[in-house]
Amino acid sequence: MRDLFFVAFLLAMFGLGLRRPFLLVLAYAYVDIVSPQHLSYYLLNSVSISMVAASLAIGGWLLFDDKKNLTVAPRQFLMLALLGYAYFTTVYADLPTEALAKWDWAWKALFWSIFLPLTLRTKLRIEAYLLVMILAASSIIMVGGIKTLLSGGGYGALHLMVDNNSNLYEGSQISTVAIAIVPIILWFARFGTVFQPDWRVRLFAGALIFACLLIPVGTEARTGLVCIGVLAILMLRDVKRRLVYMALTTLACAAAIPMLPASFTDRMGTISTYQADESASTRLAVWGWTWEYVKEHPLGGGFEAYRQNRLRVQTVSTSGSGPVQIIDQQLLEDRGRAYHSSYFEMLGEQGFPGLILFLLIHGIGLLRMEVLRRRHHGAEGPDAWISPLATALQGAQIIYMVGSLFVGIAWQPFVYMLLSIQIGFDTVVSRRARNEAKASGWAKRPLPVASQ
Repeated sequence: MRDLFFVAFLLAMFGLGLRRPFLLVLAYAYVDIVSPQHLSYYLLNSVSISMVAASLAIGGWLLFDDKKNLTVAPRQFLMLALLGYAYFTTVYADLPTEALAKWDWAWKALFWSIFLPLTLRTKLRIEAYLLVMILAASSIIMVGGIKTLLSGGGYGALHLMVDNNSNLYEGSQISTVAIAIVPIILWFARFGTVFQPDWRVRLFAGALIFACLLIPVGTEARTGLVCIGVLAILMLRDVKRRLVYMALTTLACAAAIPMLPASFTDRMGTISTYQADESASTRLAVWGWTWEYVKEHPLGGGFEAYRQNRLRVQTVSTSGSGPVQIIDQQLLEDRGRAYHSSYFEMLGEQGFPGLILFLLIHGIGLLRMEVLRRRHHGAEGPDAWISPLATALQGAQIIYMVGSLFVGIAWQPFVYMLLSIQIGFDTVVSRRARNEAKASGWAKRPLPVASQ
């Protein structure tokens, strides 16, 4: 029955897309984020549903969409350069077979992010795509929130609809994304137009934000706790009464801590005692190995290059209290440990050129959102939505960039969609400003005097 529901739902979306081609673009967002083929027992597993959705979306745009005022942003060229360079490192990868497996999905994420801004030529389209992204992610987040409330979750024990440890079904990734989308949810609760922000929308937004905050608890991902801290700091930029906000936040944290599962608080406590934690110590060792590796291979080793590492990790833990304490030191050996950091992931796999492109793509995005945020700050009327959306998109990106310090999600498709939204949003606002300036210039031009 579940397979039949998914098939009927997708056929309905594709059918509507035949009448409104942009809906095919939205259908691909749903397929890529939710991955219904992983939720299906048989029917959707037998076809490459993501390739079908992408082909229909691109074909619909090529055949039917309006190409007037088509603009390609500099960041799209940077993404294209990163895609080409990743292909180069894949061809000459240290581990060709393993590299091809990651290339098979990574190039699709980057290619879609290059294509997507070409379709986002109106405010309605930008809002619609963002809405589908949030609702698609929420289908996973709400399941995780409900399971956390009922069972308390647990590290590696919170199964999000399927027993699948990839993309947004992996604990650290969904924790980072769940917290990153909170600013966007708040924007929809104030400025959304697809669903008018009445009490029902605000109630749903509040419940969804609560579920987002529960995800790091249920997954026990330390990255999620760091992201929540970054979110709390970012919200200081826009609150009117900052002292009241900080006081309420402190009280909320104090009230929530006693209700948290003991396993969660114990795991979060390892952040300050990383020397005694094998996972944290191994990450530091992997980062050290990556730096030494790149000094000898500045162009990177291609996807999955980390599988070559050989590590020796020394953990130090203390027990006891008072003047007598027992110090326990252990020397552990490991191999093939992942980077657990997007920056070291990009550095080890794509070398210094790839890391520079990666930082440029994100750095320009942060800068452009700050420009739009300040330029339209305090605007009213038709432009009132611009500065808050720039703030929300910038906040989501900052949370991702901080969270990705500890998670290897440099090629996360959801994040590249957010970057594409930024590009489309920037293009629409800039075009709108140029048109208004042009119209204002014509209005001020004196009328010609008729000759006598």
